[in-house]
Amino acid sequence: MKHFFIDKYSEIKSPINDLNARAKVIIFFALILLCATTPPNAFLAFGGYYLILSGILLVSKVPLGFVLKRTVVAAPFVLMVTLFIPFMEGGGGSYNLWGLTLHRSGLIVLFNVSVKAFFGVAALTLLTSATPFNELMDGLKQMGVPKIFITTASFMYRYIFVVVNEAMRMKRARDSRNFEGKWIWQTRTIGHMIATLFLRSYERGERIYSAMLSRGYDGEVKSLGKHPIVFKDVVFITLIISLAALLRFSHALTKLISGS
Repeated sequence: MKHFFIDKYSEIKSPINDLNARAKVIIFFALILLCATTPPNAFLAFGGYYLILSGILLVSKVPLGFVLKRTVVAAPFVLMVTLFIPFMEGGGGSYNLWGLTLHRSGLIVLFNVSVKAFFGVAALTLLTSATPFNELMDGLKQMGVPKIFITTASFMYRYIFVVVNEAMRMKRARDSRNFEGKWIWQTRTIGHMIATLFLRSYERGERIYSAMLSRGYDGEVKSLGKHPIVFKDVVFITLIISLAALLRFSHALTKLISGS
């Protein structure tokens, strides 16, 4: 089977990839927080956020298509929540488009949610793409993230390929018995496959856990060493967060000055 690694581009030599994992976590989560708290009508600020993210993407050398493919995954969920909001009556006027009445307040909500959702997904995709997964988990651990989260994420990333490989083997065995899967009564077979896959995964997990205990596993994922935050990490954190904070509060300052 062909494995897919979310950090497949983390070994590329670039200024972003060479940063400490904790520095990248601070930068990207600060960007997401600032973007999420920006007023909906601060259009220039949102444009600035995307320019900053585009600059980081360019420096990191992660392919744009790779990030876009993962970002588009969020589109159905965003549209499911916001698609009908522009048709709900609200203040601020309305527009007629092909016989449909679209309300300005709903359009602003649609824009606000979409821009922030896609920015958050793109930022997280870039973070995981430009950071080796083990370094990312080690950085989160040093930042005080609960151990249960680190352990669960580490094992999920390690063994998801094993589960997928098992599912492909079961599918191959099913198809070799001329299963078509086109009729409603054949869903019973699929249900049995899902139950079997769950039982096999559970039993495999028990065997792996027993083997780990016999080798001295104490519930904590060990790392070879700690990577300190150096001067270049501090400079990059200060530069990116300062630019983003300037965009975030420039709209409020403009309104304050114009009001006074």
